[in-house]
Amino acid sequence: MKPTTLSALALAAAAVAAPAFAQSSVTLYGRMNTSVENEKTNSGARVWKMRNNASRLGFKGVEDMGGGLKASFNIEHGLNSDDGRASQSGFWDRESWVQLGGSFGAIRLGNFTPESYFAIADYIGMHNHDTGTSADNLYAFTPWVKKNKVGYFTPNLGGFNASFSVNAGEGAAGVKRGYDVGAYYQAGPLHLGFGWSDSGNSDQMAVRALYELGALTLGAYYQTADNAGTEDYAGVARSFKNYKSARVAAMYTMGASELHAVFGKATNGDQWVLAYNYNISKRTKMYLSYTDLDNFKQAARAGEYSSLAMGVRHNF
Repeated sequence: MKPTTLSALALAAAAVAAPAFAQSSVTLYGRMNTSVENEKTNSGARVWKMRNNASRLGFKGVEDMGGGLKASFNIEHGLNSDDGRASQSGFWDRESWVQLGGSFGAIRLGNFTPESYFAIADYIGMHNHDTGTSADNLYAFTPWVKKNKVGYFTPNLGGFNASFSVNAGEGAAGVKRGYDVGAYYQAGPLHLGFGWSDSGNSDQMAVRALYELGALTLGAYYQTADNAGTEDYAGVARSFKNYKSARVAAMYTMGASELHAVFGKATNGDQWVLAYNYNISKRTKMYLSYTDLDNFKQAARAGEYSSLAMGVRHNF
């Protein structure tokens, strides 16, 4: 066979295969977020520390199968930004799921962060994406509804969308079935949210509102929770009845600059944050923040705690 014939056949094969390959894509993404901080604990000692702020590395992909039907996946690894070691117990502990979606919405299977958290605390975590020492330390996070889940995500219905998920106890001793609901509604500058979780032993419910006034964005939430011998956000065993928390956040933008002010109050503590962000580009920003926390919920930062932080966050 002549070389020209081989070339023609190769081009023809590529032309036939190209549409099939064009329907699938896999993306490598991540975030490196590191800060240098001067911290003071209730012992009165001040120390300089370098902190990792939820740095991550992930893969996500989608296959368009036609007719509006798509299959997708997401696996995400949490890592320490200084040495690359895993920052969580499992390698894909941040996210690990597969999903089938279409005009009906989407069905997701695997391990994924409760939408009740995204609908409430994360939504108004405008400074540093609710990570690091300036993150919300008063919200009663519920990791017991993260793993081994089946979830349904509705399509957008006139500005409203929601998710419903259940996690299997899988017969493990003391592990009960958990439920999680997250709901969103947007009408112009007004954003509303609702979150609810229940694990049998513990439950929480919260509502959130955010409003955009040009350069000024205001957000707030209110949460109630009963946690009986489960784990809180830091993984510290505790038991709280009739726990309540609330948080207000404000962001004012001036060109590439952002000014942030946050105050939170809970049954057993309070927290406030003042911060400045400078967006060098769409993917990179520098920030300066001061956090003061009086919180007896988490043993790692019980009592008085404060931190002055300077950091850089880069998304890729």
